[in-house]
Amino acid sequence: MADVDPSTPQPFYIALISIHGLIRGREPELGKDADTGGQITYVLELARALAQHPKVGRVDLLTRQVFDARISPDYAAPEEELGPNCRIIRLPCGPRRYLRKESLWPHLDGYADNVLRHFRAIGRLPDVVHSHYADAGLVGTRLSRLLGVMHAHTGHSLGRVKRERLLEKGLSEEVIESRYNISQRIEAEEIAIGNAAFVVTSTHQEVDEQYAAYDDYQPRRMVVIPPGVDLSRFHPPGRMAFHPPIREKLRRFLREPNRPMILALARADERKNLATLVRAFGESPRLRALANLVIVAGQRVDIQSMDRGTREVLTRLLLLMDRYDLYGKLALPKEHEADDVPDLYQLAAKSRGVFVNPALTEPFGLTLIEAAASGVPLVATNDGGPNEIIANCKNGLLIDPLDVAGMQSALVDALSHRLQWRRWSRSGVQGAHKHYSWQGHVEKYLRVMEQALKREESRKFPSQITRKYSLPTADRLLVCDIDNTLIGDRKGLCALLNILVEGGDKVGFGVATGRNLKGTLAVLKEWNVPVPDFMITSVGSVIHYRQGMVEDTGWAKHIDYRWDREGVLEAMAELPGLRPQPKEEQGPHKISYFVDSEKVPTKKKILQYLRKRDLHARVIFSHQEFLDLLPLRASKGLAITHLAIKWGLPLERILVAGDSGNDEEMLKENMLGLVVGNHHSELDHLQGQPRIYFAEEPHAWGILEGINHYHFLGNIRIPEEEQGRDD
Repeated sequence: MADVDPSTPQPFYIALISIHGLIRGREPELGKDADTGGQITYVLELARALAQHPKVGRVDLLTRQVFDARISPDYAAPEEELGPNCRIIRLPCGPRRYLRKESLWPHLDGYADNVLRHFRAIGRLPDVVHSHYADAGLVGTRLSRLLGVMHAHTGHSLGRVKRERLLEKGLSEEVIESRYNISQRIEAEEIAIGNAAFVVTSTHQEVDEQYAAYDDYQPRRMVVIPPGVDLSRFHPPGRMAFHPPIREKLRRFLREPNRPMILALARADERKNLATLVRAFGESPRLRALANLVIVAGQRVDIQSMDRGTREVLTRLLLLMDRYDLYGKLALPKEHEADDVPDLYQLAAKSRGVFVNPALTEPFGLTLIEAAASGVPLVATNDGGPNEIIANCKNGLLIDPLDVAGMQSALVDALSHRLQWRRWSRSGVQGAHKHYSWQGHVEKYLRVMEQALKREESRKFPSQITRKYSLPTADRLLVCDIDNTLIGDRKGLCALLNILVEGGDKVGFGVATGRNLKGTLAVLKEWNVPVPDFMITSVGSVIHYRQGMVEDTGWAKHIDYRWDREGVLEAMAELPGLRPQPKEEQGPHKISYFVDSEKVPTKKKILQYLRKRDLHARVIFSHQEFLDLLPLRASKGLAITHLAIKWGLPLERILVAGDSGNDEEMLKENMLGLVVGNHHSELDHLQGQPRIYFAEEPHAWGILEGINHYHFLGNIRIPEEEQGRDD
């Protein structure tokens, strides 16, 4: 990345994260499944609108990359241009095949790691990571804590509200949990709401009645910014005859197609409450005499091949059609194109019909704005967005979505009074254009973002830490053991720290130690060492990052393989020469002892002893007085390799420094090794290996000697390649 003048304000880089569903810029397949609806429109239009603002230099819309023969290959493309300075970035998230959002939870940590690599590849961190929905909220929280960047969040719909509405409809807690993983979703929402610097909502009602139900709700961090809508495609019909392609698809269903149209446009999702709408229509002779019902509920080829939730909703609608004998009065087309949507609104307006949104919960409702701009009056749920949209546009009625009689009455009222219908139609067009523009949305969004960035900066109190957090931008890493390596000589340490500061954000700095995190932070503070970019503690069994002391949970899951801590403890209790270290030195993936070197069995015998009992551990002796047992996959060296893969750094650009036996494994990895002059004799057998340099100087002076030996701060010299390339 080219150097920039720090005194010149740089255009913002904004990363939007929306993981589930199918996202593409060209002809988005809205309604293709339960996960591909209004949120897709929102994030696409938000990305384009932000990128058009002069204060914004780059917008990435990060989503999931999918390889699946059942869907378009468009969703496998790693990148797609949305416009100037704006692109969709697709990254792997779990299996290559398409998954519904409820199945993505186990794969979100891996997705966050892929986002980290994306940021490293472009050489820049975003100014804000803005997550959309609960799954992206977990990813945004993790990225924010790892990178120290600001996090914004938009929930779109909330799990607590959905659970209450589904309970009201008669579903049991067990069914809701098994179908929607609702408790996991609610916990993810709590985490995202608690972490975000600000939460973007669409309405005041959403804040006061929905977010307020969460434990981490903080009113001061809630910001109401109604979504903008691209209204260039939506306008009232003209006076000329109008025969769009979708009209013929509807006529296949309708005996009297010129009747007023009750139009619903929504995904086949339980939350959209379409079955109640069909009941209201089917049980009202007055409505059946006044109008036709048209429900456009996404795309379907074979209902039996669709996911369970969609399949159940569509099957229910068809059964209700049959129960109320609505043939000739109810249209339920199998498919529609994106270009059909404006035509549907115009057909409804031309027939003097009404647009209805009967959803159980509706955070906003983009279709309501589109319908209003097209001159179609509204009948909508008295939840979330519709409350404020109808208040602003003065173009319809609110209903209780579970009150069938109330829904019938509102629809009859909207269809029966011609003067009222005209007044609502005109008012809706005017109100949509007055209150809902993307330009206004982006202006307020950026004001809120800039204020939040200033608040975040003001909270960074002065301290001894003078090094910038370098891990996201570093192209090389220095990793040091602490005791008797990094510390031991204050003058040498001061000289080393000054060199690291001069290296800037291209040189990452970490420690790898047998100490636990608390002990690591204490000794670093005692020696006035800036908190490193990362800390590998407890002999490689735990990794923490400087930003917020966030633990690398992916590492913890990785090393848990074949680790039976209780079994190892029980077996080791039978061996002589061992005394457990204090409780604070033990860990979920670390068992530590003091040893009597004259009585304790050799490393080889301990391994044989454990293997015979089908127990598996890494056995590490150090200083002839300590013994640590770790999972097979845990060690300082393997932890560094994990970091290198995660952050996209070649091993030959990592310099590791140590002094004792518990450093041996990391020194023998395919990195640049350095043994300080005051090392323990248990490392002497490593002498002569080309990538392990034995310094003459002790402590930090020895680290500086090794840095010079490898030309580590310049063009790194790799010993086996002295006649080859310079990096």
